[in-house]
Amino acid sequence: MKTIGVLFGMENSFPGALVEHINSRNLPDVRAEFVHTSAIHLDKAPRYAVIVDRISHDIPFYRAFMKHAALNGTIIINNPFWWSADDKFFNYSLAEKLGVAVPATVILPHKIHPEGTTDRSMRNLEYPLNWDAVFDYVGEHGFMKPIDGGGWRDVYHIHNRREFFEAYDQSRDLCMTYQKAVNFNEYFRCYVVGQKKVHIMPYDPRLPHAQRYVLNPPAYDPKLLARVEKDAITLCQALGYDLNTVEFAVEDGIPYAIDFMNPAPDADLHSVGPDNFKWIITEVANLAIEKARLYPQLPDLKWSSFFHPEAPKTAKKATPKKK
Repeated sequence: MKTIGVLFGMENSFPGALVEHINSRNLPDVRAEFVHTSAIHLDKAPRYAVIVDRISHDIPFYRAFMKHAALNGTIIINNPFWWSADDKFFNYSLAEKLGVAVPATVILPHKIHPEGTTDRSMRNLEYPLNWDAVFDYVGEHGFMKPIDGGGWRDVYHIHNRREFFEAYDQSRDLCMTYQKAVNFNEYFRCYVVGQKKVHIMPYDPRLPHAQRYVLNPPAYDPKLLARVEKDAITLCQALGYDLNTVEFAVEDGIPYAIDFMNPAPDADLHSVGPDNFKWIITEVANLAIEKARLYPQLPDLKWSSFFHPEAPKTAKKATPKKK
């Protein structure tokens, strides 16, 4: 019997529903339960075939546990090594290489030096910074957000330079990105499971959190939805995430990838609604069961195996014929 473990924190509806759904299938070879652990022993491999990880990004003890489990053959959803290394600016750089539309974005130096550093630590940094070049590239209407943040923490909506510098002054020692705002007509939040299943959810980030999932959306252009699905799969396959949400803001028919570093995405019944909740429970269960049947799996821990971006090929220039 192979065991799927669910590692979670404060969330209530998703972990229990996932365990119950898997066990309700009465499979002869797979069962699910909540992960239970004590101190992690170096010489003991965890007994789980698969762990669905919902919390280790917030708790270093759990993150170290997930890496130890992966090293010993447990399949982790999502890969804790890559998740630890990832950041939003890398995501945008990768998307651009893959031909997925992203808004103009820059990384900003820390407003306050990180702990243990001084002015001398920043001697490679241009000073004063060329702020005009930043605004020429991104514009004065944008969003400032942490390079590795989530949950809308420390996110600022900027409308002019005054607001930009007020927000920057409040960013402390966080590393922030500044991104051009997309004047969107449509906005989609997409569950992506197993790097191949996509569930597109109309979404409005301007509304209060509990009202953001649009319950009665209008009809959308099928070509737009097909591109959103294709781009979401492209990004998750390149990043190696088996569970993620990818957000797109659509301006003039172009879906811009806004946020796709969500390896423990919101799956709460009360925020996503019953239909979306049923879909994500079913598909994560299918994925976990499929992966459990692959256990034990020898891990490939080379960095090159964690993502496989394939940049669009540049056309070769024709060589002029000799006369």
